[in-house]
Amino acid sequence: MTKRKLQGFSLVEVLIALIIMSVGMLGIAGLYVQSMQAGRTSMLRHHAVTLAGDVADRIRANPTAGAAYAAATGTNNNCVAQSTNCNAAQMAANDIFVWQAQAASFLPVFGDSSQQVQITHDATTNPQTYTIVVRWDEPTPDGAVPNYTVIIPVNPF
Repeated sequence: MTKRKLQGFSLVEVLIALIIMSVGMLGIAGLYVQSMQAGRTSMLRHHAVTLAGDVADRIRANPTAGAAYAAATGTNNNCVAQSTNCNAAQMAANDIFVWQAQAASFLPVFGDSSQQVQITHDATTNPQTYTIVVRWDEPTPDGAVPNYTVIIPVNPF
């Protein structure tokens, strides 16, 4: 009766170890994909907040424009770069033009570019208020369109 000394691993043990490792690696890959999506969402929200803040500052710098911001379509009036004398409505149209160009370069376009950036003006409040809405195209679990909305009060001197 001879005793055999067994050494090493059997093929079954190696296969089980590979299966366990591959399940773990799939889990890590899933977490990586989730973190990439969350990072992209965070970046897009950051851009939306920055763009809304930019247009809010432009509105505060041109407080007499009033409803011109809500009615304005983006028009390049060269109000800033060419030292052209623009009235409040022309400046509002120029601000919207610049803002829409920035939104198109930083955010995935939602619908057409006129729907991506919207401003509404309420002159019935004291001080008057502007509602700024920034929308962008991004897949969401519930299918809703992601947006950032801010309401700012502005005193027209």
